[in-house]
Amino acid sequence: MAKSSKVIRVGQDAPHQVSTRFFVEQAKRQVKVKIQSLTDDEIVFDLIGVDAAIANALRRILLAEVPTMAIEHVYIWNNSSIIQDEVLAHRLGLVPLNVDPREFQAFPDNEEAEATDENTIVFKLDVTCKFDPDHPKDPTKAINASGTLHAAYKSSCMFLLTFYSASGFTFTVYSRDLEWVPQGNQEERFGSIRPVHEDILIAKLRPGQSIALEAHCRKGVGKDHAKFSPVATASYRLMPKVELTEKVEGADAKYLVEECQMGLFDIEDIGGVPTAVVKDQRACTMCRNCIREPGWNEKIRLGRQSDHFIFSVESVGMLKPEELLLEALNVLAEKCNIALESFTHTDEDEDMAEEEEEEEQEE
Repeated sequence: MAKSSKVIRVGQDAPHQVSTRFFVEQAKRQVKVKIQSLTDDEIVFDLIGVDAAIANALRRILLAEVPTMAIEHVYIWNNSSIIQDEVLAHRLGLVPLNVDPREFQAFPDNEEAEATDENTIVFKLDVTCKFDPDHPKDPTKAINASGTLHAAYKSSCMFLLTFYSASGFTFTVYSRDLEWVPQGNQEERFGSIRPVHEDILIAKLRPGQSIALEAHCRKGVGKDHAKFSPVATASYRLMPKVELTEKVEGADAKYLVEECQMGLFDIEDIGGVPTAVVKDQRACTMCRNCIREPGWNEKIRLGRQSDHFIFSVESVGMLKPEELLLEALNVLAEKCNIALESFTHTDEDEDMAEEEEEEEQEE
């Protein structure tokens, strides 16, 4: 039986290779996160000392793998509006909910699973449009600029419709009309669960039309459906690196400052001479206006720092942006642990295979 090739392990069987502990310690020293701005909806931070693979993994996790709660199933009892049932259900699913998804469990993926207060949130919507006869009249809608009644409304029932303002005949359904139905001890745990925004338009009803439904919310991730994505946007760009390769003074300095609309350059008095300096490299958008004129590309060097990423993350509202960042890092760490475990099991399986092969050869 042919002898199997030996597996070479870093730091163990290959002395010319460095132990992985070195890379871990080096990463601890090099990797930095600096928060530049933080609001209730957005965080801008610098991720320094990593390559593009790590930065893009973090971005994709923010978009598609941080779990949230969203309306998953809609049970419609009555819908006489102009909106089809499936479209109405999709619109409801996209309404962000102001609830911490970490307080809920994922719904079991089997046919026997049942909804509980630990994995499901229930809303109901029951609205009807009724004509308001006391609504202010607005006869000007049927009157021409000349002051005569429009021909289209003569001897027509449409005159009655335009005699009243449109709001008297239309009932607008907003996200505020969703009524939370607490299950189990949810009311004690959460107090109140509401949509992030109360003024999201869901539908418009005419007199006599109504909607009656029940919506069940479950935990999910953005890679399954966009409604579960916790961010409106998550993007990054490389930190610009702008250098003046030679002195830019006098009229040239003034021209350079005026040419850059982003405020990248400034003028300082150096030795009694107005001289252009780089004020804020972060402001550069790489528009290249500063080097379009002949000769300027020799005075200015434009580049990017390959290990310095400027992240911008805007939360939809389920979680604060800084919490989203921590959750994304936790997901990334979990992925790394799973990969390490799979490598360990692979090594153990290979060792067992080698031992079995040696025993067979001895026999």
